[in-house]
Amino acid sequence: MPPADPPSSPLASRQSATKLVVALCAAEIASMLGAAMFPALLPGFIAEWRLTNTEAGWINGIYYAGYLCAVPVLVSLTDRASPRRIYYVCMALTLLSSAGFAWMTDGFWSAMVFRVVAGVALAGTYMPGLKLMTDHLKAIAGDRDQSRAVAFYTSCFGIGTAISYYVAGVAATSWDWHAAFAIATAGPVAAVALIAVALPAQDPPLTDAPDTHLLDFRPVLRCREAMGYVLAYTAHNFELFALRSWIVAYLVFAAAHGPGASAGWSATAIAAGVNLLGLPSSVIGNEVARHIGRHRTITVVMLASAVLAGVLGFSATLPFWTVFVLVMVYGCTVTGDSASITAGAVNAAPQGYRGATMAVHSCIGFVGAFAGPLMFGMVLDLASPSGVGGETVASWGWAFSFTGAVVALGPLALFLLRDRPQPQR
Repeated sequence: MPPADPPSSPLASRQSATKLVVALCAAEIASMLGAAMFPALLPGFIAEWRLTNTEAGWINGIYYAGYLCAVPVLVSLTDRASPRRIYYVCMALTLLSSAGFAWMTDGFWSAMVFRVVAGVALAGTYMPGLKLMTDHLKAIAGDRDQSRAVAFYTSCFGIGTAISYYVAGVAATSWDWHAAFAIATAGPVAAVALIAVALPAQDPPLTDAPDTHLLDFRPVLRCREAMGYVLAYTAHNFELFALRSWIVAYLVFAAAHGPGASAGWSATAIAAGVNLLGLPSSVIGNEVARHIGRHRTITVVMLASAVLAGVLGFSATLPFWTVFVLVMVYGCTVTGDSASITAGAVNAAPQGYRGATMAVHSCIGFVGAFAGPLMFGMVLDLASPSGVGGETVASWGWAFSFTGAVVALGPLALFLLRDRPQPQR
């Protein structure tokens, strides 16, 4: 029997890196169990609580407002303190938000409170989890390209969302929405257990600590290349979270107004499938970017997505199988640029400011995540003759088209802020 590889061998390093990435990705998926339950069950909440589309947009969007308010502090802190501690505390908040929604929520204002808590919790788990992973990978593999690991991690956000959609639909059908959120409390518990078992007892020592105060983001804001990716991420998030917040409601509308829908079509299951496509589309997009360039790949994908948004919005009365195909293709373009954008921002980070760059990336980027669901709902209402959006094809068409117009700004930001070679004198 051959001797085992020493810990320092390339094979052992690859195995350690793989174990690390798998554990962080699995923990991320588990922590997302309650993330999409409100948008997944949105039609029922609108009916039960008598919400307007604008109010529904607020509840969807306030989740990301909580995120973007907390993320500058929590993610920047990972440059100065253990990301693991921040991660554990915010997993406890994730559990609290699901439990509160399950047993203490009964309308608009209480829903707003627990969605804010959930958003703050996400701020302390998503990007700090990525920082935890990249710090350990750097300790294992040095300065090797981490874009593939980043691609898998960011793509797992979509897998977690997909599972959340699916579990919400099954639990609400079998019991009620209270039971769905009660089940979601198991997610953060599983995530903490995975991290505790898979990661070394000690995190890598902090190196290249910034010499500025915690919330001094000037070195990041002065980095043109990083800010180009940040603004592209903002447009990407506007589209992504508008889709995730309103996809079930749109599918329910299309099923009611187009031919070919039947009891066999489940809106929450289709939404789950759309989000599951995020993993392969994001990973493939990153692999394409490695060969033809990030800027070119992101530009093509975002412009294609902008066009598809308008097409999908005005297609609700087409045969339902056509809507299904368009939604799936659109889901691929929406997520096809995700890993490339985040990997670009991480690689462009100024020395010693990777955590701060992730904080800026998330904070500004999630302005789009907050605005997307809210403005989508507002356009739905404004584009309807009765003022109650979602009742006509035109209102859905204009809401999706507006979303497409916003995402088209991403390539423009990358173009304007790209690094230009200095002319030789």
